[in-house]
Amino acid sequence: MTSFKKYRVGAKVRLADIDPGDVRFLKDCGNEGEQRVRLDALAETLDELQNLLHAEGRRKLLLVLQGMDTSGKDGTIRWVFSRTSPLGVRVAAFKAPSLDELAHDFLWRCHAVVPRSGEISVWNRSHYEDVLVPVVEGWIDKAATQRRYAHINDFERLLTETGTVVLKCMLHIGADEQRERLQARIDEPAKNWKFSMGDLDARKKWGLYQRAYALALEATSTDAAPWYVVPANNKTHRNLMIAQLLVKTLKDMKLSVPPADPALKGLVVR
Repeated sequence: MTSFKKYRVGAKVRLADIDPGDVRFLKDCGNEGEQRVRLDALAETLDELQNLLHAEGRRKLLLVLQGMDTSGKDGTIRWVFSRTSPLGVRVAAFKAPSLDELAHDFLWRCHAVVPRSGEISVWNRSHYEDVLVPVVEGWIDKAATQRRYAHINDFERLLTETGTVVLKCMLHIGADEQRERLQARIDEPAKNWKFSMGDLDARKKWGLYQRAYALALEATSTDAAPWYVVPANNKTHRNLMIAQLLVKTLKDMKLSVPPADPALKGLVVR
C-alpha cells in the first residue's frame, strides 16, 4: 500500500512544489473499472469499521475537508461514504458565518457539531475558514492570525484528549483544473446552481489563498491532529486516497465491541 508519509504536513509546506495531478494511489488499481471496485470495497470496509466505532461507543472521528472552490469536498463525501450508514456519519457544512455566529468567538459554532461518541463527523470546510478568508481579505492582522492558530491547536487538543481522532485533509487542485471546473459550472445548465460570482473573486486571489493555506497548515499540523495534502485534480485518486486514509486511521484505533453481558449466557428466546 502507498505510504501517506509524503503527504503529511511537517514544519514547512510549499503547495507549489506538490503536484495536484499526482495519482500515486491509483497505481495499484488498474483501469477505471478496477478503481471503482477498489473504492467500493474501501467504502464497505469503512462501513464495517464505523459499525465497530458505534458499538464501542467511546471514541469519535472528525474528518476535516478543506480546499479551494471546486476541489471536490462534496464529491469526496458522496463517494467515500457511499456505503456507510447515515446513522453513524454526520456532515456539517461551514458557510459564511451568520450574524449570530459573528457575535461569538470564531470557534463557537464548531463546538455544536463535534462528533458524539461512536460517531464520524465530516466537516465540509471548517474553523480553518477563519484563518483563510480573513487573512486574505486583510480583516485580521498577523498577531490576530497567530492567536487563532493557537486557539485552533488548543481546541483540537481538547478534542483529542477527550477521545476524538482528528484527521485533516487539504484537497489540492491546480489553477488550470479549477478554471475547467468553474467553466463547466457555467456552461452546463444542470451545474449552474453550483456557481457563484464570488468564486471568481476568490480565484483572482489564488496566490494569496495558496500562501494562507500553507501558513495555516504549517501552524496547525500536529502529531495529534495532522494535516494531509491530497492531490485532487483526479477525482478518483482523491477519493481513493482519503478512503484509504480513513480505513487506516480507524484500523489503527483497534476498535472492538464491548464485552458480552454475562446475563445473556444461556439465554434462550422463546
